[in-house]
Amino acid sequence: MEPGSFGSKIGVVLATAGSAVGLGNVWRFPYMTGENGGAAFIIVYIGCMLLLGIPGMISEFIVGRQAGSNAARAYGTLTKMGNWKLIGYLGILTSTLILGFYAVVAGWCLQYLFASMVGHLSGNADYVQSYFSDFSTNPWKPCFWAVAFILITHLVVVRGVRRGIERVSNLLMPALLVLLLILVVASCMLPGAYKGVEFLLKPDFSKLTGDVFLEALGQSFFSLSLGTACLCTYASYFSKQTNLTRSAIQIALLDSLIAILAGLMIFPAAFSVGVEPDQGPSLIFITLPNVFNEAFSSVPVVGYVVSIMFYALLVFAALTSTISMHEIGTAFFHEEMNMPRSKAAWILTLVCSVLAVLCSLSFGAYPQIQLFGMSLLDFFDRLTADIMLPLGSLFTCLLVGWLVPKQIVYDQLTNWGSLQSRLVGLYLVSVRFVCPLCIILIFLHRFGVI
Repeated sequence: MEPGSFGSKIGVVLATAGSAVGLGNVWRFPYMTGENGGAAFIIVYIGCMLLLGIPGMISEFIVGRQAGSNAARAYGTLTKMGNWKLIGYLGILTSTLILGFYAVVAGWCLQYLFASMVGHLSGNADYVQSYFSDFSTNPWKPCFWAVAFILITHLVVVRGVRRGIERVSNLLMPALLVLLLILVVASCMLPGAYKGVEFLLKPDFSKLTGDVFLEALGQSFFSLSLGTACLCTYASYFSKQTNLTRSAIQIALLDSLIAILAGLMIFPAAFSVGVEPDQGPSLIFITLPNVFNEAFSSVPVVGYVVSIMFYALLVFAALTSTISMHEIGTAFFHEEMNMPRSKAAWILTLVCSVLAVLCSLSFGAYPQIQLFGMSLLDFFDRLTADIMLPLGSLFTCLLVGWLVPKQIVYDQLTNWGSLQSRLVGLYLVSVRFVCPLCIILIFLHRFGVI
């Protein structure tokens, strides 16, 4: 079956940026920045985007648009040397596993949005902490919200590329940006907020270490969803007029902008109530509800509205990512198995719902469900982040840099000669040498070798 296509240039950027923008921007980036010295980390992060993020993104774009098909078929058609379609299968499996456990955290966001709306998050610090503990260990509530999130994702994907993915992305991404800007303004108006702004924007280069560079490199890699086959799948819907290099730069800029704005939303509010900026993953479910309660204690209604807007922002960010991850497997079953899109989408929805329920129960109500001494959520997170994503991206760079005919790379980067070709040589150097080295460094760092 023939794949769909995006209908506009803005649709390309917003949908593909939506696949990259997720909880990693609004949640992981701020606490990574907090743990690694603020503005200095951001500067290194932007440099890592240029080193690895943009070239890595372009590589997946080349594979996807050249083949014009799902990830498994795309990787298999670019060269006759070896069984390279296994990279596509790896990406499909990776995205399915990620959607399975990611839906659990996305479900928490949905629950917290509901709790904010009904006023369940107002209380002291001990209450907020016990609220998360009670909810996450409940045997059915987290499962319900995780499956609900997957079903919402299903409703978008089943409608196709233009009527579903593109249309919803064109609504969600501007809404996400507007919510983020409102929350930034509200946060920066709090007493003492300037300390948070200073922390985020005034670099302290004395805190720069090799570990900070490696953490920034890893964040740039994961933030853009490299190695999941998502970018490859979306690129198969690009038109021949889409400028791959410009699109990659625009997406990287939008992704970075949202991450920095998330920091401007969180740190001023945190500093205004004396909360340290390095609270780690507990930041959004335990620390921030307390921050909102304290920061806006004099005007509770403002705190109520801010809390709702914040968790709505998280839901929007999570949804743009789950849509792209769902689409990878849906496109595979739709095209390779020659089945209706609705049936293909249901297969992914059912598989990921089972994974989400198991991950949720393992993390909370039934911690005895483990693999290698970890909850299923933590195990799948480590497996995909530490092994599967770096391998998928590394093999993509090696394939495009060394085995794909140079003429294909030239045609894709110049739109068959209609664009200037000055960056083709620089790109090939980057994808052949710089990107593989960066990915190997990330891989070794994740395993504590360096």
